[in-house]
Amino acid sequence: MIHEIFPKTYNVEYKENRPAPDDSVLLFDGENVCCRVADNEAVLPKFNEITAIQPMEFIYLFSIDEHRFFTPWPLDKHRDIGPHGYDWQEFTIFRTTGPRDLAFAVVTAKQLYQWYRERRYCGCCGNEAELSKTERAYECKTCGIVEYPKISPVVIVAVTHGENLLVTRYKNRPYRRYALVAGFSEIGESLEDTVKREVFEETGVRVKNLRYYKSQPWGFTSTLLAGFYCELDGSPDIVLDEDELSEAVWLKREDIPPSDLNIALTAEMMEMFRTGRVTTTPGVDDQ
Repeated sequence: MIHEIFPKTYNVEYKENRPAPDDSVLLFDGENVCCRVADNEAVLPKFNEITAIQPMEFIYLFSIDEHRFFTPWPLDKHRDIGPHGYDWQEFTIFRTTGPRDLAFAVVTAKQLYQWYRERRYCGCCGNEAELSKTERAYECKTCGIVEYPKISPVVIVAVTHGENLLVTRYKNRPYRRYALVAGFSEIGESLEDTVKREVFEETGVRVKNLRYYKSQPWGFTSTLLAGFYCELDGSPDIVLDEDELSEAVWLKREDIPPSDLNIALTAEMMEMFRTGRVTTTPGVDDQ
């Protein structure tokens, strides 16, 4: 998956670092990122290439191994400082563009950039907030509110019924491949309760024997994904939520399309079932 960059290490600890000449700089303009792509490999601008255009302040984002990533401050002038030889690309190209560690860096930086841009004013009193000097946070000097980056929990659910898997297609989205039931956790709701509610709301079926699989940070949507396998409980008849989905069907193992996208939790979970690496043996009922 996109965040699995071993043997390299993602270091998220906040430090008030100053950029070095070869540090990478993330420039964003809405949904676009400034980069150079050749042979499906991307390169980001370096600090010395940006400052050759004009001097400015930078925010430290994170590092991968010893390589550090920054973004300019303020955030609203990125389009004007893209250096020669780089283009503006939709950041979603990093679903398929490498190298893997750089793709992970770009989508994670986009998540941070969006938060920095949208939270410059205090949500409590409306005054302009300031960047903390000691942690990744905004501080309001007027009312004292401290706000941290937003992370939204989402469940990804693979519902099995013997040798069949419940798959769906989203409605009114560009992504047209089969997917799994997914949804956001609500206030006061456990992940397990979210699984049951989302499956029933979207497909009308009930589930049992929930088994946690693994999680994934997903910077494309500022979410933290939690994957679960579970089993049908009762009737397999589907009642489709037509506001959310265009299709929901039971597919036999051998009819599930092979996945060549190895960056997402959904694709991995479907492939694990398709290839028989996930069995339908019941786990411990969560009731």
